[in-house]
Amino acid sequence: MNKQKRLEIFQRLSDAIPEPETELNYSNPFELLIAVILSAQATDKGVNIATNKLFPVANTPEAIYALGEEGLKEYIKTIGLFNTKGANIIKTCKMLIDLHNSQVPDNRKDLEALPGVGRKTANVVLNTAFGHPTMAVDTHIFRVSNRTKLAPGKNVLEVEQKLLKNVPKEYIIPAHHLLILHGRYTCTARKPRCGACCIYDLCEYKDKTA
Repeated sequence: MNKQKRLEIFQRLSDAIPEPETELNYSNPFELLIAVILSAQATDKGVNIATNKLFPVANTPEAIYALGEEGLKEYIKTIGLFNTKGANIIKTCKMLIDLHNSQVPDNRKDLEALPGVGRKTANVVLNTAFGHPTMAVDTHIFRVSNRTKLAPGKNVLEVEQKLLKNVPKEYIIPAHHLLILHGRYTCTARKPRCGACCIYDLCEYKDKTA
């Protein structure tokens, strides 16, 4: 896939998705961090149901830490892996309080040192909260990048590195959400909606549907 085709893909995606934003509800970097930790192997809709109840009660490291694990679990028990996530969130809140003046770090090293925060979560926070040119490769982005041949790779890190290299500079910040939303609603896993796809003629997927 050449440079011009990649540029046109992002131009069309940008026209089709004029406001590419996360579907997680949040109002500050800390709420986003907690929501992304909770979103692992869970839907954004499910996370929003939980955080819509949690955040009005506790949306600072101190407030969530004060809930304790058992108190926090009452709000997040509808989410998969809530026991592990709850424990990690309490530990993360303690580290934010003790080491970062209760602020979410804006660098990868400190973010990835927080319990429950891996590379993907750090990339989401850096991109969405702080506007860094990062690429959090989830299942949607991995699928779209490989299907279209935009950035084919055998694993998420390879796809991430190729996207950072190949995405046109003017789209490097919104590309993360453009690709996620395209994968979530158009280039779906079981049966891609090729007939409704704005990049149908640019995509190099061999098994296109009607």
